[in-house]
This record gives sequence, C-alpha cells and structure tokens, in this order.
Amino acid sequence: MDSGSRADGLLLAYYGDDFTGSTDVMEALTWNGVRTVLFLEPPTEELLASRFAGIQALGIAGISRSLPPDEMECELVPVFAALARFNSKIVHYKVCSTFDSSPTIGSIGRAMEIGAAAFDDQSVVPLLVGAPSLQRYTVFGQHFAAVGGMAYRLDRHPTMSRHPMTPMDEADLLRHLARQTNRSSALLNILDLEGDSKRLRERLQLRLAEQPGVLLFDVLDQPRLQAAGQLIWELAEQGNRFVVGSSGIEYALAAHWQQQGIVKHGKQPQRQASGVGRASAMLAVSGSCSPVTEAQIRYALDHGFTGIQANVPRLLHPDTAAAERGALLARAESVAAEGGIPLVYTALGSADEQIGLARQQLEQAGLSASDTGRLIGQQLGRLAREFAERHSLPRLLVAGGDTSGYVMRELGIYALEALQPLAPGGPLCVCYAESPQFDGLQLVLKGGQVGQEDFFLRVLQGQ
Repeated sequence: MDSGSRADGLLLAYYGDDFTGSTDVMEALTWNGVRTVLFLEPPTEELLASRFAGIQALGIAGISRSLPPDEMECELVPVFAALARFNSKIVHYKVCSTFDSSPTIGSIGRAMEIGAAAFDDQSVVPLLVGAPSLQRYTVFGQHFAAVGGMAYRLDRHPTMSRHPMTPMDEADLLRHLARQTNRSSALLNILDLEGDSKRLRERLQLRLAEQPGVLLFDVLDQPRLQAAGQLIWELAEQGNRFVVGSSGIEYALAAHWQQQGIVKHGKQPQRQASGVGRASAMLAVSGSCSPVTEAQIRYALDHGFTGIQANVPRLLHPDTAAAERGALLARAESVAAEGGIPLVYTALGSADEQIGLARQQLEQAGLSASDTGRLIGQQLGRLAREFAERHSLPRLLVAGGDTSGYVMRELGIYALEALQPLAPGGPLCVCYAESPQFDGLQLVLKGGQVGQEDFFLRVLQGQ
C-alpha cells in the first residue's frame, strides 16, 4: 500500500494475532451488520476499489501469537504502520479471548508497546477481553472461560492452564500483562459499568485521572458489554484509535453502533458462494492438540470421516517430511476416491505421544517448541494445496490456531469473507485467490476451543 493511500468509510481496521481469531472478529462484525473482509496482507487502494468497494471494516490475519518478541516486532511494525494510514475510526490488535500469552511467546504487552508507538498521540490503550457470546467473562479483573457448560477461572481451566505453549497460571489479566510490559494499568470494573451515560463517563474520567497506560474493561453480560463499547468509541473519537482485546471489542462496538443507528443488525456476506449446504467433497486437516478438538475428531471418526494420523516426527524432519506428506496425500486421495471424507490430524489431544516425540526431535535439531506450529502448518498447508490441485475441492476445514495461519499462506489465498455461521468463532468463509483452484473455495478455520462435539460434521453439512 502506498504511504499516502487511504480507505474512506472504515469504522474499524484490525490485526488478528492468529488466523482463527481473525475470522472470529470478521464473524462478529458481519453478523452484526458491518461489511468486513479479512486479508492476509494489507490491501492496496486499487484492490479495495476494484473488488471491495463499500466495505466498513477490514482485517489483517497474522501469526504474532506464535512469535517471540523480536519476531513480533518484525511482523507488527510494518502492519501497524499500514493500518495507521487507513482512515478508520479504530485500529484493533486482536488477541485470543483466553488471553494466552507469555513474555517469550505472543507477548500481548510487547504488542501494546509497538502499537502505542505507531499511534504516538495515544494517551491510554483500552483493553477488553470478555465476550459473553463466546462464554468469556472478566469480573473484577479476573478472567473466566467456559467449557462443557462450566465456567473456570483461567488458572484452573482444564485446557488453558495446561496449554502446551502458553499455559495460563494467572487469572488476573492485569497481573498477567504486567509480566509482559511496564505500562501502568487501571480497571473499569463491573460496578463502574452500571448506570446511565453520564455516570459511565464520570467513572471513566476517574480512572483516566490515574494516567494509566492500559485501561481494562470488565465484561460480564450484554448491558456492560454495550456500556464498554460506548466508552471505547468515545475514547476513539478523542484520539485513542488503538485498542487491544478479543472479538469482544467488536461485539461491544457493534452493540453501541446499532443503538446509535450507525449500522443495522443483520449479516451481510458480500460474496455468495454456490453450494452452501452439504459439501460434495471436503478435506479436513488438524494441527490442534486441544481436548476440544480431540473430542471433535473422535466424533467425526464415529460419523463417517476417515482418520489419517500423521507421523509427526517424520513430518517435521527435513529428510523425511516430503515422503511423509506424500504418504498422507496418497491415503487422503484413496479415501476421497471411495467417496469418503479424509481427516488428516497430528494428535488426539494433549496427551498424545506424538507431542512428546515431536518435542524431542525439535530439541535434537536445535529448535524450540514454538517452531512446532510453523513446521506442522507448512506441511499441512502443502498437503492441502497438493490435494486441491489434483482434485476439485469445494470445502476445506483447518483446525488449530497457529496451524491455520501457515496453511493459508501455503494456499495463496489473499482474502476471506464470512459466508455462514456454524459455531461462535468458526464461521464458514469464502476465499479470494489469484488461482482459480482456490478462488471461491469454502473454508473454515477452527481454533482449539471453538465448536461443539459435532463441529466437523456441521462444517461438512454447512449448517
């Protein structure tokens, strides 16, 4: 994008720190009446004018959640510079709704520092992580996430407290953030977010008088979410364009925008793809090791999918990766030739022995555990590309937040648009690509915690 380019009429531009989270934001905006397109790179003015005129929000899908701080800086500095040039009311750095991060991997604090530098007139960075529609709640600064109908404090969450890369051992979001940045912080709690607009503004001013570098908003329910959206929007109008948080930011803003008549409720997919409904053929690939994905894979295998487990050490080793990928491709093609749905996966849950074997191999090669997502994603992406190049593939499912980003880059897709809801955080999308084999491809990118047990079946059926 040229340094002087602008995109008029944008309410919001955002960067997602992983691909599945990026689609989550697109979904939140689209279903709430905000026309949104997600790009893999900052789009040019010419591309926006020729193919995406009239959009109200745009996103950039990134991979910063899987990067150490120095690599995050290389990734984020040019992206934030590009987003700053767009004439949008708000620029959002999107993080996972479970806030999983650490000082060494996916540091949200470091991203805040880089973003604040890109918007040098920023007096405070608003932070909102709760999203009731995703069953994520922040109460007096403590963050909770639900699974299986039960809400858990993050440090007691059955998955996030044991995350293989960034285990959450602290539920207090500002204490967790303090490990990653020296920026001071303040909290606008659930009691502060009660009352009329005048009271809300008064309490906001009290917190701002503390001159915090970060202001966290509690989120428990829809009224407080809407109140937070009002205050974040008013802060943006005063010059605080850069915000950080989950897709709760978009749900909060959309609630306020609808109340003010800025947008109208209702989904507005801009590109209708044929064949929404059950797919005539589909490929599923998974690099996720979450228990949620494990249950979904097991359910899928019991309901018509054919499982093909990769030998992960062979897939990661440079001398055997091509041969292992070729073997997986051959098996997937055999399943498809018989009318089946191939499901290629690397692990069944966090206890799968493949995870330990992969870590040992990475250590022997002088690599770190943070390289796992990149290496697996690249191989699964090449597998998906080779499969699609040989066959007419109408629909693809990719499971794994880190995996999804690398798969997308391998496919050469440059933009996505939400087409149909399947589960919160996992919409069915339609792809834009230069290659006709991928232009119009229906795609679902699923994070580890997204979807009910039957999610893979929903993707197949397009429900």
